Amino acid sequence: SGLMMAAFATPLAAAPASNLKNTVYLFTKNGRVTIQLRPDLSPKAVAQIETLTKKGFYNGLTFHRVIAGFMAQTGDPTGTGSGGSKLPNLPAEFTSTPFKRGTIGMARTSDPNSANSQFFICFAPAPFLNGKYTVIGQVVAGMDIVDKIKKGSEADNGTVANPDKIVKMEMASAAAAH
Repeated sequence: SGLMMAAFATPLAAAPASNLKNTVYLFTKNGRVTIQLRPDLSPKAVAQIETLTKKGFYNGLTFHRVIAGFMAQTGDPTGTGSGGSKLPNLPAEFTSTPFKRGTIGMARTSDPNSANSQFFICFAPAPFLNGKYTVIGQVVAGMDIVDKIKKGSEADNGTVANPDKIVKMEMASAAAAH
């Protein structure tokens, strides 16, 4: 039982240990954002995000499109908004789960089945997205960090000059291991 006590004495993430497998830590220069992924809502998209996260795909990518009061978008290796990973595009997994502050959705083109690696984090409720984009998770800690992401030009559809980056994105289970 001495080992049990030692385990509890170790500061863990706010998420219960049982949820660590679907928890992602996203670090910006301002700190850590804790994301709870929702495989119950979008198993294919969540699996792809987790695969890319484990490969280090998101490390160093920019928040290329950030609109104050709306959302911050990232996950494009080209930083233009038109790129993606080498993995196949995903089928739409639309649900009735609403887009609210901290909700994370998959970005896509006008084709509903075109999501790949790009995702966005809502700064505020965005009910006009409900049922039209795949919800993959929710920020459960660090929304104050998300709020600090450098905003883009409203005149240029949120394009950010010298944008903030994802310093590192990793699975919480991997973070707990090192």
